[in-house]
Amino acid sequence: MSVWDELVGQHRAVDTLRRAVEGGRHAMTHAWLFVGPPGSGRSNAARAFAAALQCRDGGCGVCNDCRTALSGAHPDVTLLRTEKLSIGVDEVRDLVSRANVSPVGGRWQVVVVEDADRVTERGADALLKSIEEPAPRTVWLLCAPSADDVIVTIRSRCRELRLVTPPVEEVARLLVERDKVDENLARHSAQAAQGHIGRARALALNEEVRSRRRAVLELPLRLTSLSGCLDAAARLVEDASAEATALTADLDAKEMAELQAALGMGVKGVRARGTQGAVKDLEEQQKIRVKRFQRDAIDGALTELTGWYRDVLAAQTAEEVPLVNADLADQILPFAAATRPEQTIRALDALLAAREALERNVAPVLALEAMLVELGRASRS
Repeated sequence: MSVWDELVGQHRAVDTLRRAVEGGRHAMTHAWLFVGPPGSGRSNAARAFAAALQCRDGGCGVCNDCRTALSGAHPDVTLLRTEKLSIGVDEVRDLVSRANVSPVGGRWQVVVVEDADRVTERGADALLKSIEEPAPRTVWLLCAPSADDVIVTIRSRCRELRLVTPPVEEVARLLVERDKVDENLARHSAQAAQGHIGRARALALNEEVRSRRRAVLELPLRLTSLSGCLDAAARLVEDASAEATALTADLDAKEMAELQAALGMGVKGVRARGTQGAVKDLEEQQKIRVKRFQRDAIDGALTELTGWYRDVLAAQTAEEVPLVNADLADQILPFAAATRPEQTIRALDALLAAREALERNVAPVLALEAMLVELGRASRS
């Protein structure tokens, strides 16, 4: 057992990290940028590297240093994963202050930023000096989908480590060995998730997630009228909102209870003054978190639809290519036969346009309405 065991399909990246841990002077550097497609395990790789740097055996996976580093409890490992839409300058300054502290254990002070692509420009300015002139024994580990998602002044000072989409077979094996999933379900989930480890695990372990996926993938066959497209867009947004609310409700309630207790609200004989501002600030932060989770849910739906139309295009132009959504072949193959590749490419362009609109903060319902109307047109023209 080691900290590298769950980094499936990342043999080249693991070899690079192992060499750095072993202490090669030219193998180690003070700032790393982990990049790779969604689900490739960027943050897991960064956490594993942080643990290995603290472990006296190079990442055994069982010692106290490894376990606490992976969980975020190690005194010399700081993990930042924002639940907001961005990482602001105040959060970055806190990290920089932490990075300047000498390591307690005498090895490394490691700072992991799991969403470096969400750092604002002001935050990047605050981070830049610390990366340019790092404190002794400090290592920065930044994670982002691609190097282009990180401000150029930051990425130019980091060593880039590229991860890849793991093979379906290895993701399925991980589900069987780690999560005790049935082999057939593990294979199906890994294939449907297109190598996204987190998504594959959710599909394998949660029937509700599988039901939501199937509902999304049935949409292309129901876009037969303008009203149907508009209704489908509204349902997608409503479902994404409901999913986001369900994911955050317990955490919201816990945070509010903790804040109220800290402020003395509800305590008999205590008159809490000046509490409205603190409560309002927390409520605003929670709204931002729900918005992010909603966007993530919508992004998941767009990914599913992109895979569906990818299968249609494969059936039209490359029959030897296996379908991602093989369980829906009875829908995909007739649709492919009834339409042309040009129509499918139009549909894929509409999905890309919707992603770009959402990145520009277009209202989700408007972006999805435009997308679904175009998908309907593409299937009929």
